[in-house]
Amino acid sequence: MSTAIYTHPTCQLHEMGYGHPESPARLIAINQALVAGKIGDQFIQLEAPLATETQLALVHSEEHIRHIKKHRPERGYFQIDADTTLNPSSWTAACAAAGAAIEATSAVIEGRVDNAFCAIRPPGHHATPTAAMGFCLFNNIALAARHALSNCGLERVAIIDFDVHHGNGTQAAFQGDERVLMVSFFQHPLYPYSGTEVSSSNMINVPVPANTDGRAVRALVEQHWLPALHQHKPQMIFISAGFDAHRDDPIGQMALVELDYLWMTQQLKHIAQLYSQGRIVSCLEGGYNTSALASSVLAHIKGLADLN
Repeated sequence: MSTAIYTHPTCQLHEMGYGHPESPARLIAINQALVAGKIGDQFIQLEAPLATETQLALVHSEEHIRHIKKHRPERGYFQIDADTTLNPSSWTAACAAAGAAIEATSAVIEGRVDNAFCAIRPPGHHATPTAAMGFCLFNNIALAARHALSNCGLERVAIIDFDVHHGNGTQAAFQGDERVLMVSFFQHPLYPYSGTEVSSSNMINVPVPANTDGRAVRALVEQHWLPALHQHKPQMIFISAGFDAHRDDPIGQMALVELDYLWMTQQLKHIAQLYSQGRIVSCLEGGYNTSALASSVLAHIKGLADLN
């Protein structure tokens, strides 16, 4: 099993001010864990290309793309909202994150690698087609899925989102598009306070209360996600891999552990083997305790590479 890890140096240069939880330390911790675990050489490590504005327009409006590009500061910061800030490297970092997701998708579909994890930031699943929000500038996973459908000839894909927050931007991009099945759980109530409304049939949202643990999550996966995935028979699986549902995360209040992320990865790999020729692209979303993040990512990518 060949598993690629895509990243870009600029992803570590984007930062949103002192003390912001979505910081370069997140990728540094993941890199250090790969070295400490002596498993980095078991993955194909690749530098991502930058997404073009034409590629960003697969999901995002021209006005939104111009807004991010125009307001990148020469120094200091530009505040988009209370949680989301641009620094001089943010535009390039966001293009690199999107480019990683798109290139990983092409590589997997073309058979250059079996599956891929994108160690990228800024994250993406809160970015709507017309707005940045919630630490997110462009919606990396939505761009990857749209690329697969629009440019690579696929007809059905699935997006799995196990971040502690609802992926409102991804839902906005694909709600009502029956080619795309999105399944998720998320803590409720919690930012962005969405996902509980009556939605279209291609959105399987499962809100859960604070303190929900792995046993409950495994049950909802078996009861809600897996039947929908078997019915949809996706030709490729995309994962919004947020690790802030971990019990040690400072932002979420769920109670997952590393073995839960490994178990979910294994379930999704089984679906991919049945219907998707094993094709999976996973993109980093949340996770703000750097130790828990690093160990959870390792569990996830070991699962992708069959190293467990």
